[in-house]
Amino acid sequence: MDRPRVVPTRRHGRDRLYVCLPDGHTIAWYDREAARVNLLGEEYEEEALTALSPFLTGPVTVGAPPVPTSADLTRLALHPDDDLAPNRPGEALLVALDRDPGPSRRLRSDRRRRELAAQRTVGDALDHMDGSGFHVLHSLPLPGGHRVHHLLIGPGGLYALHTLYADRRRVTVADPLVGFGRRATEPLLHRVRADADRAAHALTAEVRPVLVLVGARRVTVTGPPRGVRVLTDADVPGLARGRGVLKPADVEALYAVARDRHTWSRV
Repeated sequence: MDRPRVVPTRRHGRDRLYVCLPDGHTIAWYDREAARVNLLGEEYEEEALTALSPFLTGPVTVGAPPVPTSADLTRLALHPDDDLAPNRPGEALLVALDRDPGPSRRLRSDRRRRELAAQRTVGDALDHMDGSGFHVLHSLPLPGGHRVHHLLIGPGGLYALHTLYADRRRVTVADPLVGFGRRATEPLLHRVRADADRAAHALTAEVRPVLVLVGARRVTVTGPPRGVRVLTDADVPGLARGRGVLKPADVEALYAVARDRHTWSRV
């Protein structure tokens, strides 16, 4: 008789090992983060544990899958068209470029493509945190055409990240103005704060605004900006160090609300 096989899979930001019978039927899965083996039938316990034995580290809980939380039920009830979790970094730019690629020849590259590259850089750094107690959402639509480029939800709280492509220039930040090289300064921090405030209103929770400068040659901040963290793309992983603000259940509940498109239509 063929033995069950173990199939590694990543779902909802979590690494799992699924135990499947030769016919493909799943009998259990091992959630490493929760240190739990979930059985889809008590009669499969011995087979599942034998198959998983090379992968188990330390004590684990064995039993039926836990009852879904209210956050799980909210997520499962979402229509696919309303679920923002599949959004890629720069989703809105990807759609815009697909509809209108622009001229094939131009003296300078399309700025939308540079902005897309910046959002992908930050998005990739954030996605590496997903599954370790954090959840990340990208390109959240706000009424009026604005977007929250990235939303990070984790033990350290909620962060709304606004990404700017610095084009290898020197950047000066003097609240609320941001200047790139010799170009005229713009009051960009007003928008960064406003988008975070709208996210806080939508989620009824504190959301901290973050400005991320991608590809900056040097960043000079004159006085601490009011309530806004100014980071480079290399600093983004440091957001994972925050702890003690949200409990795991709070993180899951906020994620379930934030991924619903309708949440953002009323701000």
